[in-house]
Amino acid sequence: MERAELQRYLDTLLEVERFKDYCPNGLQVEGRTTIRRVVCGVTASQALLDAAVARGADAVLVHHGYFWRGEDACVTGMRRRRLATLLANDMNLFAYHLPLDAHPEWGNNAQLGKLLGWLEEGRFGDQNLGWNGRLPQPVKLGNLARSIAARLGREPLILGDPERVVERVGWCTGGAQGYFEQAIASGVDCFVSGEASEPTTHLARESGVAYLGVGHHASERYGVQALGAHLAEVFGIDVEFVEVPNPV
Repeated sequence: MERAELQRYLDTLLEVERFKDYCPNGLQVEGRTTIRRVVCGVTASQALLDAAVARGADAVLVHHGYFWRGEDACVTGMRRRRLATLLANDMNLFAYHLPLDAHPEWGNNAQLGKLLGWLEEGRFGDQNLGWNGRLPQPVKLGNLARSIAARLGREPLILGDPERVVERVGWCTGGAQGYFEQAIASGVDCFVSGEASEPTTHLARESGVAYLGVGHHASERYGVQALGAHLAEVFGIDVEFVEVPNPV
């Protein structure tokens, strides 16, 4: 397929114009015009780019791309090496940040909730990025954490009494600990995100609402995989997800 067709399709599907984001969404680095093979991953790290080159990819599709607000704009060191890899191999880089978090079917939040069997009931927070819902049945916080660990392959950080019973849960993948207060206001028993900050502990203790930090990377593996599988089905192109482990 043609690069322009893929770009139009992704931009429209993910409604990129609807979001105020910290980076450009869509085609970030232009490569060859014809795309037959795509490598997907969470972050456009050097390891992912090298894997894409080894696989003969025409494009890389990620959640975390480049050109973040406030980032040093000088093309030196790590940035130079990454861009040189893309340009030397004529590979396209597509990146979708908040649009991929938010999509109701292929997004990170949708896919995490689906993986864990949670029943979505609504949204909250800035740009409706936070999700809330119910567990299939009430469980103790410690048991919920263990079930998440079994699915994600990573032990969560638990802020709260492991014996407390959880029924209503809120979630927002990645670094969304700043949504904790809004999750509390929405009436959840527990909020799940990727990371925790120092104030997160005090907010959990003083609000009585539990917090689980399940991993930024671990919580955001599933949206880009689902989106890639969708592209393969719709367009018949070769799409492969490459996992680059990240403990954070």
